[in-house]
Amino acid sequence: MLKADIASTSRIESEVSQATAALLAKWLKHAASIESDVVQVRRHLHQNPELSFEEVATANFVYMELLSAKIFDIDRNVGDGYGIVARVHGAKPGPTIALRADMDALPIREETDLPFASENTGVMHACGHDIHTATLLGVAQVIQAHRDEFAGTVVFIFQHAEEKKPGGAKAIVDAGYLAGVDAVFGLHIDPSKEAGTVGYSLGYGSAASDAFEIKIQGRGGHASSPHTAIDSVVIAAETIANLQTLVSRVSNPIEPLVVTVAGVDAGMGAPNIIADTATLVGTVRSSSPEGRATIKDQFIQIAEMTAAMHGGSASVDYEEGYPAIQNTASIVTDLVAAIDYSAVFTEVIENTAATGAMMNGEDFAYYLEDTPGAFFTVGCDFLEKDKQGQASYPLHNSKFVANEACILNAMSLFLVILSQYLKVVPHD
Repeated sequence: MLKADIASTSRIESEVSQATAALLAKWLKHAASIESDVVQVRRHLHQNPELSFEEVATANFVYMELLSAKIFDIDRNVGDGYGIVARVHGAKPGPTIALRADMDALPIREETDLPFASENTGVMHACGHDIHTATLLGVAQVIQAHRDEFAGTVVFIFQHAEEKKPGGAKAIVDAGYLAGVDAVFGLHIDPSKEAGTVGYSLGYGSAASDAFEIKIQGRGGHASSPHTAIDSVVIAAETIANLQTLVSRVSNPIEPLVVTVAGVDAGMGAPNIIADTATLVGTVRSSSPEGRATIKDQFIQIAEMTAAMHGGSASVDYEEGYPAIQNTASIVTDLVAAIDYSAVFTEVIENTAATGAMMNGEDFAYYLEDTPGAFFTVGCDFLEKDKQGQASYPLHNSKFVANEACILNAMSLFLVILSQYLKVVPHD
């Protein structure tokens, strides 16, 4: 099956055949039987996190786990880092489907009370990549055990360096690892939704994430004589306010956009000195390629003209990061029908502005630039009755704790997706 066939003409039946349903049921039962083992894999990874482009022990651990599952078609150190690509071939030729998990952690000092908290001081799996990796290892184990029952190939991508630009995804794509892949899928845990839920997007599945630094040059002076100075702090304050008109007046209101000034550096010497320079840093997150280009141009103009209006100047370093994920809508529509039909999940929710659209940056976008596929979210929050008054913390927070029930949910989601592509091989 060609990529174009999947993207433009393939329609997955909402009611799968009895043979497919039976095979999926077998896979799901197997996944449930190894859930506790996969949870232990996750806890090992959580306890031993590694930063982007430093995932040496993590990659070795993944490699050994694949070997223990009797998977031997493995490439190591793929792309520009420690990524791993493994393949499981079915009994007969068929579609080639790729699944991806990211492996890296964040430079955050963990502040949880977990018995398996990070032992690497200052490094934490605060974004759930430990869960993603454990999930994919579990799915690989299930698929390998049932390889004689389907036609097709599954490519398992354990990606390095999602958290640090330029990221590992583009290097893996550029190295040719999606050649011959008919569709590619990924997922991310979501603490804004309870475990048991699945989120999907028909269009964009994450935001384009760009970073900026604005250096404002004024003229310092004495606080008693502001008329003799060009106050960089005033310029900075007006710049922050004016940049928000990008959201309220420049951007299409039906396209999500976030402009965040996350840091300001100015003055902080004696209280009677007007600072001559100020620096603003932050991110811009947009959802369409067209909107992204428009916002960038307008952003630079606003910064420069606001400073000029006060007699100062501004230089803007605007760095484009990962593009937005653009899901293949027809594939998502068909898979949502299959996910609903499987009755595995408590709720299937479209990720919108109202339900919590994903504005995170995510380099999975590179996989979808030339290959059909989709990116899903899997709820990982605790049930209200299980929280016992405790607060839920977001991703990238030092106190983030995930409900490990999401691991079986994530494995099940990948297995439902694979069941729609891998053809059942009949046995006498």
